[in-house]
Formats: sequence, C-alpha cells, structure tokens
Amino acid sequence: MSRSARLVVFLIGAGCVAAMFAVAFFKMPAFGGSMHLYRDLAVPASVSHYTANVVASVNFDQRAIDTLGEETILVASVIGAAVLLRPAEEEAEMRPKAVGRTLEATKLAGYLLLPVTLLIGLDVVLHGQVTPGGGFQGGVILATGLHLLYVTGSYRALDRLRPLELFDTGEAVGAAAFAGVGIAGIVVAGNFLANIVPGGTFGQLLSAGTVPILNGAVGLEVGCGIVVLVAHFLQQDIIISAQAEQAKPGGSSEPQAGERVGTAERS
Repeated sequence: MSRSARLVVFLIGAGCVAAMFAVAFFKMPAFGGSMHLYRDLAVPASVSHYTANVVASVNFDQRAIDTLGEETILVASVIGAAVLLRPAEEEAEMRPKAVGRTLEATKLAGYLLLPVTLLIGLDVVLHGQVTPGGGFQGGVILATGLHLLYVTGSYRALDRLRPLELFDTGEAVGAAAFAGVGIAGIVVAGNFLANIVPGGTFGQLLSAGTVPILNGAVGLEVGCGIVVLVAHFLQQDIIISAQAEQAKPGGSSEPQAGERVGTAERS
C-alpha cells in the first residue's frame, strides 16, 4: 500500500472517530446534574437479576460481551509476550547454580501468606456476584499467591508448582468457557451471553444466574494467564540471561554469588 493510500485510510478512520466523539460529547448530560441514566438503569437491573454486587452484574451480565473482549485482549497479550520472550537462536536455556541467601523472616512470611492468599483469591472469585471483587481481581490474587514462593527464594519450587503446559491449558479453557456460555445463550434464549441460568436467591452463593459461572471462567483465565506471563519473564531473566552472561568473553563458567543471576536464583 502506498503512502498516500495509507494516509487516505487514516483520514477516513480518524474522521469517523472524531464524528462519534463529537456526537457523544454534545449529547452528554450537564456536569453536576442529578440525572444519571446509566446508574438509574443498572442498579435496578442488577437487583432484578439477584446480583448483590452491581459491578459484577454490569461486567458479567449487562455488558458481558465487553468483558469477553477484555478477556480476549489478555489472552492475546500473554501469547504475544510468550512469542517475544522465547529464546533467540544465539541463546540457550541453562539452569544457574543455586546461590544466595533469603532472610528467614522473608521465608516465613512467604510460606504463611501463600495459603492465605490462595484462599482469599478463591473467595473473591466464588463470591464475586455477592461481594466486591470477581474473576479479574480473584485471578490476580491467585497468581500473586503462587508467586510468593519466588519471594521466599525458592524459584525451583515455583517452577515445579506451576507446570506451564497445565496453566496454558487453563488459560485456554477459561477463555473458551466464557465464549461457551455465550453460545449456550444463543441456543437456549436466542441471544449471545443471555442469562439462561435460574437466578436463585438474592445474596446467596448460587444467585445471579450465569454471573458466577462467568466469574469462575474469568478467574481461571486471568490467574493462569498471569502465571504464564510472569513465568516467561522469569525464565528470560534467570535462565536465558544466565546463559548469555556466561557466554561473554572472559566470563565465568558459573554464576557468582554477587552476580545478578546468582542472587535471583535462590533456593
């Protein structure tokens, strides 16, 4: 495509976006007014769907297709990072020698907080339709809890606890489950992501229809995706970089205790 053709395509797209922004801007309610149409419609709709957490109802019921798009963006980001961080032709993976020392207080705090953090993450995911939080927040907490093993200085234990093949599969299953619920809505009710599950009892764990199902799917996808993403960054810094540093002219064949790689790999 020539430069002039690209410029024409850009001007057409920019003109359309500018027109939509202008229409949205001039149709906005006056600043400081008491009229909030979205609020007045969203809250009653959430309560009628037996969702105590209005934010979860908006995210996973009233505009669930937008949440599906956000989830897809996260999947694409993880795939892109994995591709960019894969070993180059001149690089090779090599386990660095275990050296360095972690404070005993840090180890104790990490080991004690790990199960607590995982339980909190599960609670946030499972009760997302009842209390503040949900799949996105709970997935982040779950991934954080798992990486407390790295904070304790045990990268090898973290590596054993999170087999990437399993978490890759979990990320794909979470994304597919969200889309599958949407397709089930088409089959049963004729609308994509229609709330086809009984609402249950307001404020209970099994209330809100499909909202807790979508919360669980997003929690699985986000948690697994973050684990995979961080794993590739850690591998690049600890394993692949270790080989690159050792390959430098005059470099030592083994990492020393004072080197960056050595201090990163603690067990």
